[in-house]
Amino acid sequence: MKIKKTIIKQSEHAIARDNISNNALKVLYRLKEAGYQAYLVGGGVRDLLLDKKPKDFDVATDAHPDEIKALFRNCRLIGRRFRLAHILFGRDVIEVATFRGPHEGGASTHAGKNDEGRIIRDNVYGSLEEDAIRRDFTVNALYYNIRDDSIVDFTGGMQDLYNKVLRMIGDVPVRYREDPVRMLRAVRFAAKLDFKIEPQAHALIFELKDLLEGIPVARLFDETIKLFQGGYGLRCFQLLREYELFEGLFPLTDALINSSGQQRSRTLKIIEQALINTDERIAQGKSVNPAFFMAVLLWYPMQDYKNRFIERGQHEIEALISASREVITRQQAHTSIPKRFSMMMRDIWHMQNQLQHPTRKRALRTLTNKRFRAGYDFLLLRESVGEHELKTICDWWTDIQTQSPEEQEQMCSQLGRGQKKRKRRKKKRVVKLTLEPAAEQQHDPEP
Repeated sequence: MKIKKTIIKQSEHAIARDNISNNALKVLYRLKEAGYQAYLVGGGVRDLLLDKKPKDFDVATDAHPDEIKALFRNCRLIGRRFRLAHILFGRDVIEVATFRGPHEGGASTHAGKNDEGRIIRDNVYGSLEEDAIRRDFTVNALYYNIRDDSIVDFTGGMQDLYNKVLRMIGDVPVRYREDPVRMLRAVRFAAKLDFKIEPQAHALIFELKDLLEGIPVARLFDETIKLFQGGYGLRCFQLLREYELFEGLFPLTDALINSSGQQRSRTLKIIEQALINTDERIAQGKSVNPAFFMAVLLWYPMQDYKNRFIERGQHEIEALISASREVITRQQAHTSIPKRFSMMMRDIWHMQNQLQHPTRKRALRTLTNKRFRAGYDFLLLRESVGEHELKTICDWWTDIQTQSPEEQEQMCSQLGRGQKKRKRRKKKRVVKLTLEPAAEQQHDPEP
């Protein structure tokens, strides 16, 4: 790729220091005052230029990790594949990376690729220009210089930003092989920025998508969360399916989507509505939990397995437990699911039966369950996408939450009252039938 350094002066771009977080500025100033180069880089610069609010701010410098740690008492060094410094300001984390250099000529203990060309070690340090051409996309390789507020562009990122094009830096097949997760990143940025992926990078995703099978499942889970819970999850889902990447991440769900009739329709509906809801919550600044959406993604695959276990003779509750375990285990071969999330997924699934069939004794206990809200929201979601038989019970659970404790107890006490009377009448009839023959026998004459 042809490299041409371009300096965009402060008067020629829209970034102002007032729009950069105070913590990021503190890091930049301290590095500069210590004699190091310090640049804001990546998504923070890109989003500010697009008049978007950055989610985080990353810093690039010529200081090595140990030198960064010596400057900041609140520094923590992380990573093996990429050695990074995290500067901690409470919950706010400013990530600082040393300029990367080319692998060619690097010490073997610091750099390395596997047989497929994937980078497995990458602690070779270099210059600002070398760091720029090591980044993935041109729009992510713009450097804001704290010394004079200029922007340094080596790869034509400013022009691509204006043209709304997502362009890979360097040889596209080599870059994808170095890190196949770049294919998922391309989808994520295209969805977030509403950019077009340039033709070669677009076409090679279909050809090289199987390389994602070699990525650790824990990393794929992290990327999945970024895709679906970044505020543009619905568009990411659409692009993942368009590029045939969803199948590799969630094969059980993809199989239902590619089936016919009701299975396809109901699976698509619940996923799309959940993503619409998630995107709206994020836009409103509300929190979201990955476990809820994972429970949505795997709900109908779990239901299919539950039906299979029932056909084999298992009781419904036993089949639910078996199916939950089976589906989560199978999914973890493709994306890991941390235990704290898989436990919540199971709780949401198992609570559906309690919510659909509340009893006098169990209803109040269900209402105070720590997972009630998640289970209730899941029930509402199911009703909203077509399970209309749930409307009455959804209304009941909605109503009971607005009542006083005394009124809640009264509502619960009415559950199953008619059923109980019918059972009593049935029991009396049974008793009568068993007693009458005995009485008749007492009056029979002895033979």
